[in-house]
Amino acid sequence: MSGGVDSSVAAALLKEQGYDLVGVTMQVWPNQEAFGGCCSLEAVDDAKEVANRLEIPHYTLNFRDIFQKQVIDNFVEEYKNGRTPNPCIRCNQFIKFDYLMQKARELGAKKVATGHYARIERRTDKYILKKGRDHKKDQAYVLYMMNQKSLARTLFPLGGMTKADVRKLAKKDGLPVHDKAESQEICFIEDDNYGRFLKDVCPEAVKPGPIVDLKGKVVGQHEGIAFYTLGQRKGIGAHKGQPKYVVRLDVQNDTVVIGDQNDILGRELLATQVSYVSGEAPGEPLPIKAKIRYNSPEAEAVLYPDNMIIFKAPQLAITPGQSVVFYKGDEVIGGGIISC
Repeated sequence: MSGGVDSSVAAALLKEQGYDLVGVTMQVWPNQEAFGGCCSLEAVDDAKEVANRLEIPHYTLNFRDIFQKQVIDNFVEEYKNGRTPNPCIRCNQFIKFDYLMQKARELGAKKVATGHYARIERRTDKYILKKGRDHKKDQAYVLYMMNQKSLARTLFPLGGMTKADVRKLAKKDGLPVHDKAESQEICFIEDDNYGRFLKDVCPEAVKPGPIVDLKGKVVGQHEGIAFYTLGQRKGIGAHKGQPKYVVRLDVQNDTVVIGDQNDILGRELLATQVSYVSGEAPGEPLPIKAKIRYNSPEAEAVLYPDNMIIFKAPQLAITPGQSVVFYKGDEVIGGGIISC
């Protein structure tokens, strides 16, 4: 229970269905007094208030150390290496559906339920991960690493609902968070300014250097490559006239390389740390649709057994560190981290 409307309604639905519930809020970030995000003291208080309303026990579990190691440290290390990570995926993989699962067993719980907009179906002897019915809120992308073991112990009560339905139900049930705004920022960065955050926690990663064009000509200076990501257009400040984009980050030389939009188009990528929901990788080339970031559209591609993905049409800014997710219709096949 994050203290938001989604997890609160998920709990209310399960309570109505007769489940014996225990509400849990994960305490993951040490400076919780600083802001009102999903990890704040305010969020914990909201979760407790909802739990009291539903007449279920509530616990706040200290996950700070494991979150620091698996999510925050990885976030910093990836940016130091010129990559663009997705901390929400790391959190789901290592915190919610790994460490929290362990804690659930210790509490005697048979399943873990969350407010994610995704669906789980049983097909013969396999569990299937599918998109949420509300495609505007679908969160299956950030759950691609789930496997048969975790799917068997998970419930997504909101998978068949829209966000509007969820808010209506929260208001009808008198939940105090029915009109609470959604948290948009990275949960451990209070102002969503990841550049400032990196400066604070890892100043050695923020070193000035040149901005160069594709011919190697110096056209400007930057304050640190951690402030840039592949495909970025805004905030470059090193050109006049035609818009320029970040084409490459040269970590060894602290150099940002810029070019035209055509220079950030690509049709191929290699995925690492690949996970398949079924537990089985395809043995031959497989036609799929793939997304290269959370908000990008799906695109037709072929997935090869060596985890190479070739798209039918060029894609804009295939970014190392982001996740590529594989789909067959509404079904999530799996995904991995973009290497190159």
